Amino acid sequence: MQMSTSRDLLEQLRQQAGLPAEAASDVHIDGGDPVLSTPIKTAETGAAAIAAAGMAAAWLWWQKSGSIQEVRVDGAAAVAAMQSYKFMKVDGRPPGAVMDVLTNAYQLRDGRWIYLHCNFPNLAEKNCLALGARMVPESIREHVAQWDGERLEEALFATGGCGALVRSEKEWQALPQGIAAAAEPVLEIVRIADAPAQPLPKGDRPLSGVRVLDLTRVLAGPTCAKNLAEHGADVLRISRPGLADSGVLDFDTGVGKLSAYVDMRDTAQMAQMRELVRGCDVFSQAYRPGTLDARGLSPLELAKLRPGIVCVTLNAWGFRGPWKDRRGYDTVVQAANGLAWNGMNAPPVFTPVAQQDYVAGYLMAYGAMVALARRVSEGGSWLVRVSLAGCGEWIRRPGLVAPEDYGRCPTQVRDDVVAPLLQASASPAGVVSHLGPVTRMSLTPPRWDRGIAATGSSPREWPSR
Repeated sequence: MQMSTSRDLLEQLRQQAGLPAEAASDVHIDGGDPVLSTPIKTAETGAAAIAAAGMAAAWLWWQKSGSIQEVRVDGAAAVAAMQSYKFMKVDGRPPGAVMDVLTNAYQLRDGRWIYLHCNFPNLAEKNCLALGARMVPESIREHVAQWDGERLEEALFATGGCGALVRSEKEWQALPQGIAAAAEPVLEIVRIADAPAQPLPKGDRPLSGVRVLDLTRVLAGPTCAKNLAEHGADVLRISRPGLADSGVLDFDTGVGKLSAYVDMRDTAQMAQMRELVRGCDVFSQAYRPGTLDARGLSPLELAKLRPGIVCVTLNAWGFRGPWKDRRGYDTVVQAANGLAWNGMNAPPVFTPVAQQDYVAGYLMAYGAMVALARRVSEGGSWLVRVSLAGCGEWIRRPGLVAPEDYGRCPTQVRDDVVAPLLQASASPAGVVSHLGPVTRMSLTPPRWDRGIAATGSSPREWPSR
């Protein structure tokens, strides 16, 4: 059977989103795998997702101006984009460790392994509560060794923790959640309410004047909003005092955005949130399913507040199946779905790029822009749905790179590829050197018009159009 190429994957994404064939007529992807030491096709899948977002931006520009432009993505540059945080420096210094010391794989009673995600204090506390352990690696290790994997996995979920038994791909495919994830499309764009057709705001960029509320953390969701900002959108990231974040690593995904605090537990601030919704075009969120619904911010309620809104939703495990309400992050999903499998009694080995995260982020942006294009031509309010597990299924479908082909490749994209892509932005901590946009567009080159804002430093209002 002939394996899919990046062009095949792009064509699948175009058809799935319902864009016309002419939208892809001048979209080009250069280069392919292998780029890194991994059997996963990082270049072809990553470039297809990034090129899809560029294709949608170019289609919006055609709607706005009547002009067709060339879109080009290099495969090695796309892989660099999926390692973006690895190239960031603050005043010339790397940001330090990405993972908390408690976040690790731990060996179970039968010799198998479970992966615990403890990067946020609340997750560490809940994981340790399920185990009856103290919040130190030695205590966690001792307690995990007394458990069976599936039983501990259920206990973690019951306490609101986050982790997964390390499984093979075959085991994942036999699980009800694996079956559900494989059956879902990698991207869903659903009309959820009627609204009049709305033209794009005026301006010299595809998304000039488009307003995006970004209620996401870590990598996938923030990458979506960062990509929308590349094409001219006004992005307002929403957090609240005391909410755990990724520290200085947020600078890498925060470029080009405004940042405001809104505590949705406060009645007055919740009223301000609703005003922000009434003025926005895109509402992007990655809260656990049901969390925002309970605060009156379900997609249907958002569509009532702001007819014509595009709601973008990310979750970990998919939108159907018994795990659909569970917490999860890229490494947790990799542990469960076989991407990190290294043998029955061996600890997991994760992919050298956070590929599910970044593919999800670019597909979220792609879906948001396609929905905006539909709003121009046919009106409506729209829901875009992407999951990490769904992206894991999609990443595997093109097949694997042979060991003899990737065996001598590095685990990080070469400096000669990365160096021309680097740029500098001002930040609260100093000058941040980071990867710039990797999509090349002939008429509307992607760029960020803002630097990196301090968390919570922006007013709870939209800039004027």
